[in-house]
Amino acid sequence: MDRVSSFDEPLKKLLGGATAKVMAEHLDLHTVGDLLHHYPRRYEERGKLTALADLPLDEHVTVVAQVADARILTFNNGRGKRLEVTLTDGSGRLQLVFFGHGVHKPHKELLPGRQAMFAGKVSVFNRKMQLAHPTYQLLDASDADEATEAVDAFAGRLLPIYPACKQLDSWRIAKAVDAVLPSAQDAVDPLPASLREGRGFTPLPEALLKVHRPQTKADIEDAKARLKWDEAFVLQVALARRRYADTQLPAAARRPVADGLLDAFDAKLPFTLTEGQEKVSKEIFDDLATEHPMHRLLQGEVGSGKTMVALRAMLAVVDAGGQAAMLAPTEVLAQQHHRSITEMMGELAEGGMLGGSEQGTKVVLLTGSMGTAARRQALLDLVTGEAGIVIGTHALIEDKVQFHDLGLVVVDEQHRFGVEQRDALRSKGKQPPHLLVMTATPIPRTVAMTVFGDLETSVLDQLPAGRSPIASHVVPAKDKPHFLARAWERVREEVENGHQAYVVCPRIGDDAEEAEGKKGKAKKKTAEEDPEKRPPLAVLEIADELRRGALAGLTVEVLHGRMHPDEKDDVMRRFAAGDVDVLVATTVIEVGVNVPNATAMVIMDADRFGVSQLHQLRGRVGRGSAAGLCLLVSEAHEASPARARLSAVAATLDGFELSRIDLEQRREGDVLGQAQSGVRSSLRMLTVIDDEEVIAAAREEAVAIVAADPELEHLPELRTVLAALLDKEREEYLDKG
Repeated sequence: MDRVSSFDEPLKKLLGGATAKVMAEHLDLHTVGDLLHHYPRRYEERGKLTALADLPLDEHVTVVAQVADARILTFNNGRGKRLEVTLTDGSGRLQLVFFGHGVHKPHKELLPGRQAMFAGKVSVFNRKMQLAHPTYQLLDASDADEATEAVDAFAGRLLPIYPACKQLDSWRIAKAVDAVLPSAQDAVDPLPASLREGRGFTPLPEALLKVHRPQTKADIEDAKARLKWDEAFVLQVALARRRYADTQLPAAARRPVADGLLDAFDAKLPFTLTEGQEKVSKEIFDDLATEHPMHRLLQGEVGSGKTMVALRAMLAVVDAGGQAAMLAPTEVLAQQHHRSITEMMGELAEGGMLGGSEQGTKVVLLTGSMGTAARRQALLDLVTGEAGIVIGTHALIEDKVQFHDLGLVVVDEQHRFGVEQRDALRSKGKQPPHLLVMTATPIPRTVAMTVFGDLETSVLDQLPAGRSPIASHVVPAKDKPHFLARAWERVREEVENGHQAYVVCPRIGDDAEEAEGKKGKAKKKTAEEDPEKRPPLAVLEIADELRRGALAGLTVEVLHGRMHPDEKDDVMRRFAAGDVDVLVATTVIEVGVNVPNATAMVIMDADRFGVSQLHQLRGRVGRGSAAGLCLLVSEAHEASPARARLSAVAATLDGFELSRIDLEQRREGDVLGQAQSGVRSSLRMLTVIDDEEVIAAAREEAVAIVAADPELEHLPELRTVLAALLDKEREEYLDKG
């Protein structure tokens, strides 16, 4: 069998159809290689042998004891069965319990007088120590030496515990791994020999054996160090090759011209740019001046002035004879960007119009809900080049949309924007346009190096002068209802002082949602029993309650994604104009909505939102000269992880710190853009948050290797492994991501 094919061998050949089917459907494991890379989640030590008198609570123990008695009890009118076994070892007594179908085998084997080893977690039931469903091994009393040996082997071993599913538990996965483990010898080693030896890594076949069947804890550490490095290195080589390929693409250099649109815009700015904005602008202008497409990620805190930096880049491209497109994730945001950019530009945004500036250009909006006439005019302005700047949603990407000469694409909030869409827009230029991706979600450096590894990164971490601090507090609505009453009083006080407020809810609560929820009627009963299970609070219900109760007399309006776009725009305009006191909304306001007079935000069921989402939402207040207030309302229990998350958000305004906390809690599953790519993360061992040094070192090695040998001609093993990791979908994801 050749070296690659044993890893490609379908599991059903080795394990039989039924097991292979469960592995494929529930664990996404199809080949021998997949199963060998399905690493144990942790290792159980069966524990040194413990006397029954000294059992520690909540710990895994192994005991050797004799069965004193065993009896089957029924419950639930005879429908349920429970086997209770009492053990004794001379020092004390212990009860074992087995339920359901699990009672038959032990009932036959654990007969009074039999001696066996038992391993499990100690718990207390009815004030008695017990082990529920322990694993056990019978000891043959006739051969004392053999029994001693068995005890040592059983108690001393490190047991791998695998990520499992309901249909296939960890020990059956372990048996399947035993069947494929000989194939570990055929592993293709991606690391160049010089790198492997230089860093003193265990050979790959040995690392696979050690990770699945470690003899010692040192084996586990050895294996992990090697397998983490492989994952980081292969991914970084893939990204380094993408960046290298991008530098080979042609693009039109776009340099701003003297006394053009950009100079005219800068001259009328009422403030000076922050140092950070100046620095990042220079990085962008340097990129735009080259004949290869820029691929840059601009990350900045909420309100750090990213839009200003992006607009100046767009103006420079228009100066150089090109067009710039800005893509927003929602219509509300596209309209808002259009409003704020035309306001910032003034007469410069009215090129060719009466009263417009000579250096000016047309700034057009293009969204799916525009009227036919307005849309036709916008499309005409794009194809003739009359419009230098277009702002829109993904309606911009439709085939009908033609540009005169697209030079720059700015994508706002990339993580909300499908990679295919970004790619489609790229193909609109005569040559690939320059690309600037903006995100207000601060991303730790390691994530930027993996998720956005094909983009160069610029960071804006200074807030412009005049931004106010935001005070954040957790409101425990269940434990202290008077805190919630006080929260509404605070909102009323803000409004009385001439300000406005947001109230955010996780759900809309309209008919469309209700229809979906009908299926879940049966579940409603448990909602009363368990508040965790009740549906999240809804915009329409909370708005009604507030109008009738705590905020009676104030103008309370709603905003959510199912409203007609004109209606949404109308509400947003009136809120921005100060005609609405309180806006009750879903997270449509999360990104980019800018109303400096809004100073307070109450987030209902705050524990139902993620850390970075809460940080984004909070960034909507404190945008003017008055201080901001953000109240995180939650019914979560004080000791719960959800409350810990809220306390972390309340404790810091530093988005980078919060993004670390967020990552630690979510781990990698959704960080690596599964939502965007539809492809399972290739990282099994590497954790982006903990392995910063590994990732940084792997990136350095990868860059050096790709610079010396872009096609990896001298590294066939690395090429083979890359091809396996970057199956078609993942390659495309990296390509577009």
